[in-house]
Amino acid sequence: MARSDQLGRQWKIIRALIASRKGRSVRDLAAELDCHARTVYRDLEALQVAGFPVYAERIDNASYWHILESARHHIPIPFSLTELMALYFSRDMLKFLKNTVFYDSLESLFQKIKTTLSPDYTRYLKQIESSLHVGLKPYKEYGKFKDIIHRANAAVLSRHLIRITYYTMSRRKESERVIAPYKLWFFDGTFYLLAHCRLRNAIRLFAIDRIKKIESLNTPFETPEDFDMNAVLQSSFGAFIGDPVPVSVHFSSDIAGYITEKIWHAHQTIDPLPDGSIVFKATVAGTKEIKHWIMGWGASAKVLAPESLKQEIAAESAAMAQNYKQKRINKTINTKTRKNKLT
Repeated sequence: MARSDQLGRQWKIIRALIASRKGRSVRDLAAELDCHARTVYRDLEALQVAGFPVYAERIDNASYWHILESARHHIPIPFSLTELMALYFSRDMLKFLKNTVFYDSLESLFQKIKTTLSPDYTRYLKQIESSLHVGLKPYKEYGKFKDIIHRANAAVLSRHLIRITYYTMSRRKESERVIAPYKLWFFDGTFYLLAHCRLRNAIRLFAIDRIKKIESLNTPFETPEDFDMNAVLQSSFGAFIGDPVPVSVHFSSDIAGYITEKIWHAHQTIDPLPDGSIVFKATVAGTKEIKHWIMGWGASAKVLAPESLKQEIAAESAAMAQNYKQKRINKTINTKTRKNKLT
């Protein structure tokens, strides 16, 4: 049996005992964990040997397992043990924030949590932690933008205007903006600043890593009472703000399962067809982001609407095909050239 399976099962046993005031029988735990009662007995014995305060109590000719009441309340901060353990395990998910104000604060919190737990609990946490790994690729090294993040966050909290020098990727040029920062938003591995841009007189998203300079103007602003971040981003397929466009895409049966198993858009609808294929529909903010998503599924995806998106993808696909065609032509020419030299 894999060590990670055993640790995961023991972790569930601890959670079940903490949640129960009346205790849990081995039979109940075995049914909940979908394993044999002997396995539960071995896990409970292992937890006792490791120093966890679990014990059995005989009630009406039946044994019920508990965790010591004092162990539930020995923590001096207002979190349950399971909440602290979950927070402890989340460290691996936040390593991309290393050397930023967020990571430094979280690491400080983790160290405080560690001091509240007994050595036995800490050792057990480390055992479970060794069986869990969180992969984050691709990701950005936000330590390089520590000062930008700190200043942006301070401006959001203090509600002060800032002046930024921003690099726009699509135009490949820098521009100076005065913005009112409303929210710092993390999405899909990237930090964004949701702000009202005085230059465009509209709400815009600014990627933190493309802000080259940032300066506080010490000028206060008021966030509009009717501002709703969810409403602003509800049509976005990713991190793009634009005019709403209804999109309809047909996905063939070979990948329909991959599409239906996830929520890609807050207001998506999926219509199944008799042959196992599906039609995905959503109203999105512009088509730039969803275009790349659709193309990622290759020939298994076909745009039904709008016509403009169909034409864009057709042109893009033709250009891609031309790139590979040109490579084949160049390879053929090089091969003929080498043969001529040999002769």
